[in-house]
Amino acid sequence: MDRVDKELLRLLQENAKLTNKELAAKLGLTITPVHERIKKLEREGFISRYSAIVNRHKVDLGLEVFCSVSLKDHQKEFIEQFERDVMALEEVTECYHIGGRFDYLLKVAIKNMEAYRDFVSQKLAELDNIGNVQSSFVMSEIKKTNVLPF
Repeated sequence: MDRVDKELLRLLQENAKLTNKELAAKLGLTITPVHERIKKLEREGFISRYSAIVNRHKVDLGLEVFCSVSLKDHQKEFIEQFERDVMALEEVTECYHIGGRFDYLLKVAIKNMEAYRDFVSQKLAELDNIGNVQSSFVMSEIKKTNVLPF
């Protein structure tokens, strides 16, 4: 990956709707090399997918929660089952297997505190092997970006 590829990726991270013509103008190239570079970056896995970033407040998901989870048992089959179960929870927008005091960090987007209480008691607590759950509620977003610094 050269300097042009890095700049191309930066531009696409900021606005994936830029046309090849617009990208070419910003990069000082013609359309065909830009198109070929994008296809190569996709093929080689540098670009894994394209998506729209939805304003969660506009779709009535005003509460964002970071939920730290400890498992009771750490055998492979229990870990794999927990991960399959979490994948099925639509409220969980991100899940990380982490080191430290907790085993997993879940990011949950939900309507309000009442809905979160229901989520914890009726969905999360129903999963096998949950040992401890600690919730941290987002009061305000200071920085949020999908642009990777490379």
